[in-house]
Amino acid sequence: MKETALVVCPGRGTYNAPELGYLKSHHADRWAMVEQLDALRRSLGQIPISELDGADKYAPSVHMTGDNASLLIYACALADFAAIDRDRYDIVAVTGNSMGWYLALACAGILDFEGGARLVNTMGGMMHQHGVGGQIVWPIADSDWRTDPEKVNQVSALCEEAKSISDIEVHISIHLGGMVVFAADEAGLKWLSERLPKDDRFPMRLMHHAAFHSPLLDHIPQMARAANPPSDFGDGALAAVDGKGKVWSPKAFDPAAVYDYTLGAQLNRTYDFTRGVQVAAAEFAPDKIIVLGPGTTLGAPTAQALIASHWRGLSGKADFQARQSENPVILSMGIAEQRAQVVR
Repeated sequence: MKETALVVCPGRGTYNAPELGYLKSHHADRWAMVEQLDALRRSLGQIPISELDGADKYAPSVHMTGDNASLLIYACALADFAAIDRDRYDIVAVTGNSMGWYLALACAGILDFEGGARLVNTMGGMMHQHGVGGQIVWPIADSDWRTDPEKVNQVSALCEEAKSISDIEVHISIHLGGMVVFAADEAGLKWLSERLPKDDRFPMRLMHHAAFHSPLLDHIPQMARAANPPSDFGDGALAAVDGKGKVWSPKAFDPAAVYDYTLGAQLNRTYDFTRGVQVAAAEFAPDKIIVLGPGTTLGAPTAQALIASHWRGLSGKADFQARQSENPVILSMGIAEQRAQVVR
């Protein structure tokens, strides 16, 4: 009997030093996919994906920039998606975080593999060249991964206060489970760094990230539409849940509408990953939630989103970890022992 699965696609910042060689070590049998992407990169005079993945050393100034990181992550995630054992899992829906929405479109068949690659590569380059500002991450959950109302109120108060200061811009970029990602201009980033309560890790500035999903990128949608044709978007084969929690069911929507969202509000308005996960889990009631690689950073926000909605009675981190040890609900393909339960 197959188990049903929701697939979660990663965004930027998930291919770091520990992931170097991810394609080579996990997907030598799918090298034709990588070669297809290499051909696209070479035609544009860009570093091939195989060369980035096969480098002797991880270089943040090369591997983390949008023009390189985006398609590298796409390659890893789409190869992972292809590796899921379909005799064991019936994939019922896909969702993703931020750039992961583009990956979800490709997994859902709304974009084909080449169309998804073009979109990801084009947008990665565009953000690298024309993106402004940056992002800061700050936790809003307690040590047991439960949303802390006091911290949520702090975030709201800071955003309200920022509106009254004429020389800074601060916005909510992403609702990311137990974290909030702020988007801000340089003055706003400095202000946030001074105002947000500090611990050993946070507030954390995300390197090589622009002020994604905020009005600071209001200049991007027009450029994005000029560079990406609507004809690449189709009517899909799997349900995809976006950053507003909207479900795009196969053959039940106008491809022009998903194009408008993807190259419109998805770029310059808040992306609610938390809601996307909660809606997908509630609507499709999957037996398992499979988080594609590379990296392992998206597992915790996914779990925190489920805890916040009390999905299947989940009450906190300790409860989640106890269930994971008995019969895992989340399987992260970036973790070897969990990956073994997903691939053939």
